[in-house]
Amino acid sequence: MKIRTAFPYATVHEDVRVPLADGTRLYARVWRPLTDEPVPALLEYDPHRLTDWSAPRDRQRHPWYAGHGYASVRVDARGHGNSEGLPGDLGLGAEPSDCAEVIDWLAARPWCTGRVGMFGIGRGGTAALRTAALAPDPLRAVVAVACPDGRYEAGVPHPDGPADGNGPEPANDPGGAGGPADGPAAAQDGPAADGDGRPGPSAALLARSAALLALAACPPDPRYAGDAWREMWPARLEALVPPAHAWLARPARDDHAGTGGPGPGGGAPDLHGSVRAAVLAVGGWHDPYHDTVLRLVARLPDHLVRGVIGPWAHQYPDREQSPGPAIGFLQETLRWWDHHLKGEPTGVMSEPLLRCWIGTPSPPAPARQGPGSRPDPGPGPDPGPAGRWVGDVAWPSPNVTPVTYALQGPPVLVRSPQHTGLDAGRPVPSGDPAGLPPDQRAEDAHAACFDFPVPPGGAPVDVLGRPRVALTLRADAPAGQVAVRLCDVAPDGSSTLVTRGAARLAAEPGGGPREYVFELGGAGHAFPPGHRIRLAVSSAYWPWVWPGPRAAGFTLDPAACSLRLPVRRPTADTVAFAEPEQAEPLGVTVPAALDDTETRRPARLVVRDVAAGEWRLEDTPCQDGTRAYPDGLEITEDAVETCVITEGEPLSARTRTEWRIRLHRPDIAWNVTVDARSEIVCDATHFLTTDEVICAEGPEVVFHHTWEKRIARAPG
Repeated sequence: MKIRTAFPYATVHEDVRVPLADGTRLYARVWRPLTDEPVPALLEYDPHRLTDWSAPRDRQRHPWYAGHGYASVRVDARGHGNSEGLPGDLGLGAEPSDCAEVIDWLAARPWCTGRVGMFGIGRGGTAALRTAALAPDPLRAVVAVACPDGRYEAGVPHPDGPADGNGPEPANDPGGAGGPADGPAAAQDGPAADGDGRPGPSAALLARSAALLALAACPPDPRYAGDAWREMWPARLEALVPPAHAWLARPARDDHAGTGGPGPGGGAPDLHGSVRAAVLAVGGWHDPYHDTVLRLVARLPDHLVRGVIGPWAHQYPDREQSPGPAIGFLQETLRWWDHHLKGEPTGVMSEPLLRCWIGTPSPPAPARQGPGSRPDPGPGPDPGPAGRWVGDVAWPSPNVTPVTYALQGPPVLVRSPQHTGLDAGRPVPSGDPAGLPPDQRAEDAHAACFDFPVPPGGAPVDVLGRPRVALTLRADAPAGQVAVRLCDVAPDGSSTLVTRGAARLAAEPGGGPREYVFELGGAGHAFPPGHRIRLAVSSAYWPWVWPGPRAAGFTLDPAACSLRLPVRRPTADTVAFAEPEQAEPLGVTVPAALDDTETRRPARLVVRDVAAGEWRLEDTPCQDGTRAYPDGLEITEDAVETCVITEGEPLSARTRTEWRIRLHRPDIAWNVTVDARSEIVCDATHFLTTDEVICAEGPEVVFHHTWEKRIARAPG
């Protein structure tokens, strides 16, 4: 990583309040170049608190843009951070109408040319896309990173709603990630031919309800909000609603899916048909939202869109996190801004419509990192897997041909153990090795596997796009689910997860077989000669998919099943990116006395109670401990997510998350703690949710509320 200290422009920054039409004032930080000439403005609008949670990340890029001649502006969403107003849907984090007002305000500033760009990651990226769908006149360009576009995703379990994984960041790694992931990802869309659709809610994602509650319950900072924080905080707390309520109650397909409802695409016109700004869509193969990029480049006019998908988790592509490698993302986006906001000939629109990384298999991340389950991130990045960049001038690409592989063998009964899926990795990995799926051999042992050898001495099989499966199944029960994984099996037997998908099953009247056809998540992967392409089919995938009321399986008839791979022909590609660089880091530190790596709990731990037949997955979704910020703020955070299931008893499935955040300013004796707890259990017909938030100033509890709700399970 190159840290840049010299720029074409000297810069200055100030904190301001942006007025909205309803009288609400949003808190903003503006970095501007020192020049007498007006410049274009760049907006990042995000519910993460700009004075603490996202401050390290913001410091890496906003001053960098300002140094290259842009007014770069970071705004706290309504009801979050130091902004006034009440929080809305915690899964969304931003209203596009608010963003449009901020854009108009920026365009009217005397230091602005009237041209505005907008960018963001996760919920911030979704805010940019939803705002672009409103087509405000000053908005000319967008960069949307690792975010849903308001559609149900194929590679991610239900429920829907953006997620970030960009909380308080590790002080010993200025490009690191930590803190509460922003909540559930978009829905698993494995549509069956008969429209049965997604398989059901994801326990791993429902566990994040507490994370969103904890973050939204944090008060404004008196250093920036002044005495008004005492009035703003109680009103904000009274408006909180646990996001799990909406996620569980949401039907499989309704108006939340990008058509104006309160889902990720809701509250804005049809996204793909309404966008007038140029969109640079960026995703990572290890992030749940990469299929957003494929949809945008397929549906937006070529003169308005370019796409990049690389070997990244849920992070900005310049942040040297596993698996990598990182790219010069800021330089690439500068080409985008200079072309669309300044009219400069940067050549960015001469790039291929879609640039993708096609990776080759390497040992799973924990194996590369050694025996420790939470390795200390060193000064350099994980070298990551090998691979190459390719470019396609259209999508669907003329370089990609569907190749069908027929499954072979007699009918097979698939009745996977309930704990199948514990090696799935995190639904929204943020760059630490524990979040990525490990070797899949244990999972493969619980599935029906069908292998297709890649001939030794021949060419690799390059896959780019979304594989499709056609499965003929006879369900054991009126309802169930099927999970499908595509893996790369090496000669030594190690199995690397490439992509996956799932669908809900329904028994055919009379007990006969039924065909299910659905796509898996997108993939860019090269299967080397001598390896095997493996399709693994299971009847359980906990905790990614909540089990049905019965421990049911199905009978699969291979003679009527197939796998269709999007195989890309070899091409001579010249796609390349600059090396990553950023502005100087913020300088967040971990007090030496508190940086006790030996006593930290493992980042991800599986525990088996042999006598009880119980499996427990414990996940630590943030870097626990205390961080000291240069402005005197100290943040202490601790969280654990637990998913439990007992073998043979699907109704034993339960999740529990506990999240604690302490905000402390010793110089003004400000000491606030937020404790959030979410728990979800089920019976045959309903989910039962309990959410609790306790807030205290010093020893005094100022807010304590418990929500309990019984929500009917959807059929299946």
